[in-house]
Amino acid sequence: MSTTIRATDASNRFGQLLDMARSEPVTIEKKGRPVAVVLAIEEYQRMESELERFADLRLQQSISDMEAGRTSPVEEALPSLKKRYL
Repeated sequence: MSTTIRATDASNRFGQLLDMARSEPVTIEKKGRPVAVVLAIEEYQRMESELERFADLRLQQSISDMEAGRTSPVEEALPSLKKRYL
């Protein structure tokens, strides 16, 4: 669960915001829209570690694919990527 506070309250009660963020992420809203999240450094470091681990796994898979010949020439791959993402 996450707590949500207005940006003006976050600014006026910054110390309290930091205390709240130590136990759960705090979403900061401006004009009713979420604009930022404050979270404990431990949670941030955990997330960074997970992202790094995931990137390493993806790199290992890509290397395995290349070594096994499971790749496509760029001339073949590019048109389908453009169609998919553009």
